[in-house]
Amino acid sequence: MNSAATDRARYDRATAHLDAPLAIVDLDAFDANADDLVRRAAGKPVRVASKSVRCRALLERVLARPGFAGIMSYTLAESLWLARSGFEDVLLAYPSADRAGFGELAGDAKLAGAVTVMVDDLAQLELIDAARDGGAEEIRVCLELDTALQLLGGRVRIGARRSPLREPGQLAGLAAAVAARPGFRVVGLMAYEGHVAGVGDALAGRPLRSRAIRLMQGAARRELAARRAEVVRAVRAVVPDLEFVNGGGTGSVQQTATEDAVTEIAAGSGLYVPRLFDNYTSFSGRPAALFAQPVVRRPGVGVVTVLGGGYPASGAAGPDRLPVPYLPQGLRYDPQEGAGEVQTPLLGSPADDLLIGDRVWFRHAKAGELCERFDTLHLVEGDRVADSVPTYRGEGRTFL
Repeated sequence: MNSAATDRARYDRATAHLDAPLAIVDLDAFDANADDLVRRAAGKPVRVASKSVRCRALLERVLARPGFAGIMSYTLAESLWLARSGFEDVLLAYPSADRAGFGELAGDAKLAGAVTVMVDDLAQLELIDAARDGGAEEIRVCLELDTALQLLGGRVRIGARRSPLREPGQLAGLAAAVAARPGFRVVGLMAYEGHVAGVGDALAGRPLRSRAIRLMQGAARRELAARRAEVVRAVRAVVPDLEFVNGGGTGSVQQTATEDAVTEIAAGSGLYVPRLFDNYTSFSGRPAALFAQPVVRRPGVGVVTVLGGGYPASGAAGPDRLPVPYLPQGLRYDPQEGAGEVQTPLLGSPADDLLIGDRVWFRHAKAGELCERFDTLHLVEGDRVADSVPTYRGEGRTFL
């Protein structure tokens, strides 16, 4: 029996007492992936991206391991909830317009000491001050650097549209403005190179595009490393006691860790290893987060239909944003229906061995978005469920 068949048998045995649809995390794979992130970070702490986990129990599990420190959150409401839950170092990775949240942050010393907010525009400070509602706590601030690669004098841009701040003088100028403003303190700098960390460079059946991506990413890494070092020097000249410089992502951990200017690495998807991370030459991990849909119909030879399964991931729409049928191997979508809201036909010879009530295991395209579909993650050790823990959704928390 091959490893995929062994895993399928193991997952089926572990969850035989549960009804599908259901979601699991294979703890052996999760822990192995965590160890690999730490190895690639080469001594620099890994800050866990909560959007890729979305489960407090698993955040606690990974942060208890050597090599991990702090959370990178995705909304202010989530940040405050995590800080109230006992997490002491929460970096909000995106600017917020949550006035009520800022009022709460500015009025609570514990929260203000635990949460760092993201800023790339003075208007964001104006919004925070307007929302203070009498709260006088100092707000911890992180500045964000635009990491996009610009070519042909800026006419070509490769990378996410995030911060408007690119050059050392821009970052240093904002740092000085924040430092001069009562009630705020610059403590960190962040630069997320998503076009390197979040784009696979080994696309199946597309060797020329894969080579082009590798060439682009090599150029992007070199350009950003030099510019990031200059930015950090400029900001430290204004804020000598800068606490951290955050960079990277699951797909670029080992490259970003080599930069002296970077003090910590952000990663999260590498714990679950969703399908979008199958196309990387920089690392390989073990799929840890899966979901199962039950077979409810057998429409004909070589076809089964499972209940639900239409869980597309965010990003530019395309086939790579769909979950992938994983176990048993060899199933594929019907191109006329794809992954459906209430039913999903699957084609392939393995369908003939599936009975009504059997389950098909899927991998989501992205990591934490799976948890927006399920209240519970069943944690599998070997061939048993060791625990069942709530996702954010299971705790009544849907932040976006």
